[in-house]
Order: sequence, then structure tokens, then C-alpha cells
Amino acid sequence: MEEKKIISIVDENGAIDEAEELLRLELSEFNKKYIIYTKNETDDKNNVTIYISELYKENENSDDVELRAIETDQEWDKLKEILKEISKSEEQVSK
Repeated sequence: MEEKKIISIVDENGAIDEAEELLRLELSEFNKKYIIYTKNETDDKNNVTIYISELYKENENSDDVELRAIETDQEWDKLKEILKEISKSEEQVSK
């Protein structure tokens, strides 16, 4: 079983929150990198809430990464499409 990767997220007020990194990906059509993560929170239907952010590095030589909001509907559409494909392949593996 794969070990969980825990990341620290600093919000705009400086508070630190921990989250589990699920996936990092790069979309060449937008020339951007993204991270999919969860804080293992559940909604009222007991579904785990996941988050997607753009990974932004001001300096490629730095380890510091900024999480930014997804900017366009085209990005969201593509990311949702990818998540659906991942979900389908996970369902097939668990059968």
C-alpha cells in the first residue's frame, strides 16, 4: 500500500493546515501544474471533499510553491474530465 503524502498549506492569515496530497499533474495545453488534495473532510452525503489548485513557483530553483485558484472554465472542464477518468479506472480496478 502506498504511503500517504502529507503537505502543509499556509492560508492568507498564516495559519497552517495539513492535507493529504492525492495527485500532481501538468496540463501542457495551459502550461500549468496542478495539485489535487484532501483534508479528509466529508460532506452531508459522506463524500470526501477534494480540492484542486494550480501549483505556482515564482522561482524554479525554490522549493516554495504557491497554491492558486483555477482561473478559467476551460481549466475546470479539463480537470473534471481527468477526475472522471480516474474515478472510472479506480472503479474497474476494484471490481
